[in-house]
Amino acid sequence: MKKKFRETFFSVSSRYGSYSLGAIALVVAIVIVANLIVGQLPENVRSVDLSDNKIYEITDVSRKLVKDLKQPVAITVLAQKDQVDKRIRNFVEKYAGLSSKITLEWIDPVQHPSALSKYDAQADSLVVSCEDTDKQRVISFGEIITYDQMSYYTTGSMQETAFDGEGQLTAAVNYVISSQGRQVYYSTGHGEETFSSSVQGLLEKANYTLEECNLLMNPDIPEECELFIMNGPSTDVTADEQKGILDYLQRGGKVMILLGDGEKSTPNLDAIFKEYGLEREQGYVADIQRSYQQNPYYIFPELSLGEEYAKGMSSEMVLLINAQGFTQTDPAREAITLNSFMNTSSDGYVVTDKDEKQGTYVLGAVATETISVNGVSGNQAKGAGDDGKSSDASGEEDGLESRLTVLGAGSMIDANVTDTFSTLENLTLFMNAVGANFGEDASISIEPKSLEVTYNTVQYPGLFSLLVIFGIPVIVLGFGFVTWLRRRKA
Repeated sequence: MKKKFRETFFSVSSRYGSYSLGAIALVVAIVIVANLIVGQLPENVRSVDLSDNKIYEITDVSRKLVKDLKQPVAITVLAQKDQVDKRIRNFVEKYAGLSSKITLEWIDPVQHPSALSKYDAQADSLVVSCEDTDKQRVISFGEIITYDQMSYYTTGSMQETAFDGEGQLTAAVNYVISSQGRQVYYSTGHGEETFSSSVQGLLEKANYTLEECNLLMNPDIPEECELFIMNGPSTDVTADEQKGILDYLQRGGKVMILLGDGEKSTPNLDAIFKEYGLEREQGYVADIQRSYQQNPYYIFPELSLGEEYAKGMSSEMVLLINAQGFTQTDPAREAITLNSFMNTSSDGYVVTDKDEKQGTYVLGAVATETISVNGVSGNQAKGAGDDGKSSDASGEEDGLESRLTVLGAGSMIDANVTDTFSTLENLTLFMNAVGANFGEDASISIEPKSLEVTYNTVQYPGLFSLLVIFGIPVIVLGFGFVTWLRRRKA
């Protein structure tokens, strides 16, 4: 019996079985140790974004902001961790892992209800705070994953539209570490278009404070205004308002005008444009070379973007509808420099009820002028440097730069355009144009990532159907016949 047991145990098959068992045990041990090691790595290192919409991808803009953090930033999540949407939970942990300056804490408001009073926030939200600046911003989960409220009335459930984890967190971090925001005023009283929720959200995330300004009540733009925006005015400004805008520019102010209805005469606005080297053409602009689906009034302008305007743009596809055009003329002062960054092709036309005129027209431009503190243009001041800013004997610069940005169509940021053509970069260019007014101090704003399902479509379904129904079977049958013939001859 012992001999038989010994022969069984020391047989070749037993030895192979022992080797296999040992190999399996070794592999299991390696897997366990590897999981323990990986489990200790930061979330941003061990997570791989396999989502359809790449919602976990973090842009270089955010990474640079977090990498350059000097002050410690705390992210406090007021929610029951196991009940938080997995996408929010994973993204917050990945974001916090980008820097040792960021701390992440989860607080269950059910067990610690006093936390809601402490942070002045609601449950299911996160608080980004910086002790050094004593500032905080609260972000609700509803601002991270947004829904189409109207879909409830048609489908019985609300459809997810976008994931804005990076945009909200980066904006909040940028806000709490900044000493102050930017004061932006927008005009009313001339039939201006209101900012869409998308535009307003981007401006607020970029740390801009929006204030209304009715120049009809007071033609003087407030001193604290750092940027004055007119979004699609449909009527002209008065002579007093025109003077107020020009005076503001001569104080080194920044003005941005998006044109509205092109059918009405606006001589006072046109006089502002002409002073800075732009003469508005009457009528709407068409472009038969760069149009959307052969509609010449739906224009894809030719872009000529400098570094400050090109940030975050890859396709450089921008759509303007019913745009107005300009031709360049001599500005009122030599100190004014005009640069166009959006133009039609050479097949552009200005169309009115009476005629049409071919040419290349300006659809977007920026005019700058260096103003010294005593009101003399910088290029005319004694001792002006190469950059156009005047300097005193000690070399200190006392120049202020006024800036007029003109966009030929308010439709550039209209929700009907930006929501319908979500792949276009209208909002990116608009935000870059806004940020360019503040130079290197431009605020950061990141667009949400769409959660809507994108279906692949076939451009020519008729030909595709013929290929699937007839082409592929014929190819398979032909290949089979050739193979059969070769084998038969062999």
